Amino acid sequence: MRAALRVDAVLVQAVIAGALSFAHLHDLAAAAGQDGWKAWAYPISVDLLLVAAWRRLRALRPSGQPVRAAWFWFAVALAASLGANVATAGLLDLGSVPAWLRILVAGWPALAFLGGTLLVHLPAQAEEPQETAAAEPAEAADPEHDPAADPEPEPASEPEPEAVKAPEPAQALPVSPPASIPVPAALVDHARKVAADHRTRTGSPIDTDTLRVRLGVPPQLADAIAAQLA
Repeated sequence: MRAALRVDAVLVQAVIAGALSFAHLHDLAAAAGQDGWKAWAYPISVDLLLVAAWRRLRALRPSGQPVRAAWFWFAVALAASLGANVATAGLLDLGSVPAWLRILVAGWPALAFLGGTLLVHLPAQAEEPQETAAAEPAEAADPEHDPAADPEPEPASEPEPEAVKAPEPAQALPVSPPASIPVPAALVDHARKVAADHRTRTGSPIDTDTLRVRLGVPPQLADAIAAQLA
């Protein structure tokens, strides 16, 4: 109830202020030589320019477009309305209006037409994203579209885990190396390091084939080295 009363009070105040400003603009235009219907058209023109500039300000701000032009024409219309209110408050003799004020009143229609035309073209770029955004929900709300007919999205394929190779059974190392193949001592030391590293990583002794691959030696030499490591 309080909110409704507050809104009504604001509306009443706006009507009173608008009516007084309208009357002051009419009296000033009539005193400046604009008689008949022309004197009534001036306050309408000023108020319309004021409202149009304010609406353009509200439309341009959310889109990030420049608002300096809209502010300028809002200030022009506000100055015309406020100037008429002050001029008719006894500070100006309405029976003898100065020439410069007659010129301003006579030139107001052209100025208001220019401002209204520029304001109409200001939000041309700002309204395009709004129209596009309004078209997207319309497409989404197509009544002929059947969501059940859409193919179900395929689940994203997960990479298959690599198969863990079972450790190969260690081959029995030969008991005695062939007497015909000499094995350098440095190669035997290196083979011991490789065998120790293999046991640390796998927990089982290195087999002859693995030792041959790691050392890059022929099979006969690998057998001789494996015999010395036993």
